[in-house]
Amino acid sequence: MKSSELNVITGGLSYIGKYIARRLLEEGQRVLILTGHPNRPNPFGERVRITPFHFDNTGELIQSLQGATTLYNTYWVRFDYWQISFAKAVENTRVLIKAAAEAGIRKIVHISVSNPSEESPFPYFRGKAQLEKAIVESKLPYAIIRPTLVYGGEEEILVNNIAWLLRRFPVFALPGSGEYRLQPIVVEEVAALAVHAAMNVHNQVLDAAGPDIFGFDDMVRLIKEKIRSRGLFFHASPQLALFLLKLVGLMVNDVVLTGDELGALRANLLVSSHPPTGQTRLSDWLDKNAELLGRRYASEMNRHYR
Repeated sequence: MKSSELNVITGGLSYIGKYIARRLLEEGQRVLILTGHPNRPNPFGERVRITPFHFDNTGELIQSLQGATTLYNTYWVRFDYWQISFAKAVENTRVLIKAAAEAGIRKIVHISVSNPSEESPFPYFRGKAQLEKAIVESKLPYAIIRPTLVYGGEEEILVNNIAWLLRRFPVFALPGSGEYRLQPIVVEEVAALAVHAAMNVHNQVLDAAGPDIFGFDDMVRLIKEKIRSRGLFFHASPQLALFLLKLVGLMVNDVVLTGDELGALRANLLVSSHPPTGQTRLSDWLDKNAELLGRRYASEMNRHYR
């Protein structure tokens, strides 16, 4: 039965937000998307209305949230770029949280990150921790979802672009020892966790992590095997690996991987200390999707800045 309740999703034209929108629509729920790219094609057609963020106009932002029951917040940035920065993203999200309270939102479902910390040396993880605190202090009912490494879909960055590199280059540089760990979870399961959490009457902080924990080296080798790449591996210093990725970035006009992102990988921040909440094994997913994986480069710059 179609629900009369309205769900608002920030970043619903991007990655995780798009999958949350799909999940809600499959369940017959109403969806409004807030985005920084209101003129882009609407993949949902007439089923979903799209409006700008209005971070600089609190009245407009509150008005766009009024009448909604749940706010799914996926808005964030991967790195600083021109006037778009982690500090600005934190500021904008604080405005959003206050507007949600003013508009009478009944629950906020916030997409955070695994292992956030206000003392983190990495602004991505530090900013996420600051926003979790702001949500808790807002007194709004909340669910905070902390994904590890999210994969799946043509928009996904890391797993897809590893496959892209393996398909196109004869060698692949493994930064450092390659023993640092990751716990990937497929994007559909993150979306399902978010939608289910919205229905829980209690406040929640929930890790979103798949059933497998890989060393980075082992995960890349698994991808290579499944896509039948003939590329060769070599271990490079983190500095050399980042330099080589910067050269690739110049070729594709994108930021392939930042130093902070590599640092977070090497610090094992994309692993959960809790039991897994996802069920799909990466190897099983690769068996079904290897033929298409990495055929097209997924550009962060195209997704957010162009």
